Amino acid sequence: MEEYAGGSQEVIRAGLIGNPNCGKTTLFNAFTGANLKVANWPGVTVEKKEGRTTWQGQDFHLTDLPGVYSLASYTMEERVSKEFILSGEADVVVDVADASSLERNLYLTLQLLDLGKPVVLALNMMDIVKERGMELDLPRLSELLGIPCIAISARERTGLDMLLYAMSRYEEYGKHASMAGAIYDRIEEILPQVVKETDPTAPASGRAMEETIRKRQDRTDRIDRYLTGKWLGLPIFLAVMGLVFFLTFAVGGWLKGYFETGLVLSSDKVGLMLDAWKVSPMLRSLIVDGILSGVGGILTFLPNIFILFLALAYLEDSGYMARAAFVMDDLMGRVGLSGKAFLPLLLGFGCSVPAIMASRTLENRKDRLRTILITPFMSCSARLPVYVLFSTMFFGKYAMAACYSMYLIGILAAGISAWLLFRLDPHGTDNMLLIELPEYQSPDVRSIMMYVREKVKDYLTKAGTVIFLASIVMWFLLNFGAEGYVTDMSRSFGAVIGKWITPVLEPAGLGYWQIIVALISGIAAKEVVVSSCGVLFGIPNITTAGGMEGFAHVLEDMGFGIPNAYALMTFCLLYVPCTAAIAAIRRETGSGKVTAAIVLFQTAAAWVVSVIAYQALHLWGL
Repeated sequence: MEEYAGGSQEVIRAGLIGNPNCGKTTLFNAFTGANLKVANWPGVTVEKKEGRTTWQGQDFHLTDLPGVYSLASYTMEERVSKEFILSGEADVVVDVADASSLERNLYLTLQLLDLGKPVVLALNMMDIVKERGMELDLPRLSELLGIPCIAISARERTGLDMLLYAMSRYEEYGKHASMAGAIYDRIEEILPQVVKETDPTAPASGRAMEETIRKRQDRTDRIDRYLTGKWLGLPIFLAVMGLVFFLTFAVGGWLKGYFETGLVLSSDKVGLMLDAWKVSPMLRSLIVDGILSGVGGILTFLPNIFILFLALAYLEDSGYMARAAFVMDDLMGRVGLSGKAFLPLLLGFGCSVPAIMASRTLENRKDRLRTILITPFMSCSARLPVYVLFSTMFFGKYAMAACYSMYLIGILAAGISAWLLFRLDPHGTDNMLLIELPEYQSPDVRSIMMYVREKVKDYLTKAGTVIFLASIVMWFLLNFGAEGYVTDMSRSFGAVIGKWITPVLEPAGLGYWQIIVALISGIAAKEVVVSSCGVLFGIPNITTAGGMEGFAHVLEDMGFGIPNAYALMTFCLLYVPCTAAIAAIRRETGSGKVTAAIVLFQTAAAWVVSVIAYQALHLWGL
């Protein structure tokens, strides 16, 4: 036990462990009110998370551990779980088991008992057990194992009080593991005593669990005939992602119009108020052209971000994402990547930081490094504002197709890069993918909204911190030069930096110092590219219809057309990841040199691809 700082209240320390995708994080969220990512596919939790809860005056300190099938650690997240259990930090271990797959889950339970740790078995997903026509004899299972076995449903929040009660009395059953070693090889003998059929038409058998699961071809098997089929699996995956993007672009764009109207009204009102107060032109420029234009412009893309994460959360909670990894396994092997690498890559469509961290699921270090290197090529949500802005201005009715092509180019760039790295060093790669395909389920509305709310919160937090500070820094770079405060941006420090780099990006059609400075600002956060363009080109409310029209005219007058716009979108897709992603790469690789090499490789790849895109479209006469 531990005590709260400044008090004598004893706290029970509990570790939540279990197989991947058994509902540990859902249970952790139910207890603590946290908003950790929950999805119906394995590998979501890659490091331990901590939280607290109180029940009837008793305080609990809970640790959510990465999912493991056994205590034989191979991957980084498995070692995290094993080391925590062996360290003795937990007073009681809560083994969260999928009650519908008891035969597989009991293996870890028996290992925990063999360690002599106080264990409570939380039998989760009891709703699925009932749907399958099964009934668990919990008193008998508890008798056989010598520990409390509590039926719960983390999603429906049932049985949680009973589980907390069992956890609070852990000292009464801490040493009941004597039978564990004797029954390691008797799981199949135990199950018939514990699992019973409630379906009167089912055949009697000693292997009740197995026969119940196999007795009928359920909806999951029927759906998987198509979604994981040899010929239809990949086309369906591409179509699903296309639909996700269509909703993000079409529905999100419609809602975005209302945000743009609000931005214009707010900006005009603030400007009039500052004029009435006779604020100095420099301070007015900082507030209106710097802060409001930067932060406000990014906020208008909130509907697109909301729709994107809502769709991804629905796919994850339904169980489809695991199928996507399965479908892509063969293709991943062809480019020299482990099948498990597709899981981090899928996460990369949301944010590169957790995606890079998810590379811990790969056992082989070379596989991890390759995955970390290509993960930022996945088009994260932060790049979406850049795509929407430039595709809307230059591609008209083909804007959505132009945006969607960015996602496909990112996947292609990742595949080619992985293949080249594999050809240079073909050794040390494990292409085998062992993944549990969870049953399809109706997405939990509460879990989805919790996930989306957290992503929206992160987006707003970034707008209020990183983007706010980046907007101020960008304003200073563009309004100050060697002479001090300047009204001509071409004489600012930002212009000097941009003009120095201009020759490098000239072949890609990006030889404009304003564009270069905007790209540099995007290293802080990719969304800043949009707000920086507003400041750099003097376009107020750049994300509104009027702002985009004016911006397009300015760019066209400079000779910036469709090839330039597509090259810019491509460069934003592939170049240096944001500072948060760079920090994650440094943390996961443990090497500054490796991190620098990855950043340089990605920048070089961005230059090559954007040059090809620009020159090809230019020759095509666009």
